[in-house]
Amino acid sequence: MSGPAVGTAVAATTTDVVCLGESMVTFLPSQPGRLADVPSFGRGIGGAESNVACALAAAGHRAAWVGRVGADGFGDHLVETIASYGVDTSAVRRDPVRPTGIYFRTATDRGTDTHEVAYYRAGSAASAMSPANVPYEELFAGRILHLSGITAALSGDCLALLRELTAARPGRPLVSFDVNHRPHLWRGGDADASVLLELARRADLVFVGEDEAEEAWGIVGAEAIRAAVPEPSVLVVKRGSAGATVFASGLRPGPRSSDAGGAECAPGARSTEGGGAENAAGPRSSDAGGAENDGAEFAPDTVTHVPALLVDVVAAVGAGDAFAAGFLSATLRGLPVRDRVRHGHLMAAAVLTVPGDLTEPPARDHADRLVALDDDAWGTLRLGPGWTAADRASEEVRTP
Repeated sequence: MSGPAVGTAVAATTTDVVCLGESMVTFLPSQPGRLADVPSFGRGIGGAESNVACALAAAGHRAAWVGRVGADGFGDHLVETIASYGVDTSAVRRDPVRPTGIYFRTATDRGTDTHEVAYYRAGSAASAMSPANVPYEELFAGRILHLSGITAALSGDCLALLRELTAARPGRPLVSFDVNHRPHLWRGGDADASVLLELARRADLVFVGEDEAEEAWGIVGAEAIRAAVPEPSVLVVKRGSAGATVFASGLRPGPRSSDAGGAECAPGARSTEGGGAENAAGPRSSDAGGAENDGAEFAPDTVTHVPALLVDVVAAVGAGDAFAAGFLSATLRGLPVRDRVRHGHLMAAAVLTVPGDLTEPPARDHADRLVALDDDAWGTLRLGPGWTAADRASEEVRTP
């Protein structure tokens, strides 16, 4: 069963998703190896929230990116490139003093010991974002406001901003929060990664990887993560090659979004079809501490597990952002939970089969055909470089 699309009660809203965060110019290596040995780099862009905005715009949604860049050439490049994907960048602010952040990375998987990233973002324009200098009218203009834990780690002002944006208030859009734990960003700061748990509990829709939950919070397993993060109506636990598990409740415990954000959490929007284990869990009580709903009883969850795809990986970067974009796209369309996860997997597969963080997503009808496959066909689907360009789903399906 599918439910209504997000924010259908607010017909006048012109933006589907507003994404706030830092975007940087990224320098991609011309060949594998240590940064010390790479002879040259190609220029690209990278930023979790701007990646989501670009992917959503490329998929046909009205997306906006709100950030802060320097009054420099790198800032020009960022704004122009993000806008070229069809993203509204009109609310981006220029900092006359602080520079645009940049970083260099190796070609290896981020999860390996050989992966290197050299960030030059300390004191960047984006780190100066605060509750006093962001355009709230533009941030709250969309049906969904997408945030990330990366922003919270940039500075004390950025953390204060995320606390402000995730606070319960009338008129707040549905808040989507990707934990995006980056350990190096939290070293030596005034706060630590435990604040990501606080922010996650204040959101409506949360994305978190099992690995990052264990590293940041010491919590192991999808059920334990849900017990620690009971407030969001939808919790998506990403489990790497094992797929993703979604906990979706029919009711929220208290006032969050007043009129724009709850549609995807209504009972009618919960999936009851296919895609792995799905069952109603018992009522939950909040005992993890740190949120405004301590002691509340929560509506039973519907739990949906969707296996991951077999993908011939070119570069393991940007997949988490792409997954979030695919899930949000399907949420905006009011699709069942299983289909939302499958669209997330497909969007991630599109990025995994190219060298950079961004790529053209599959055409919507192409993706819809793949999402509609039965469980057996989905389980044998294998995607490699160039699969998004196929005119027919059967052209890129390769079974072992």
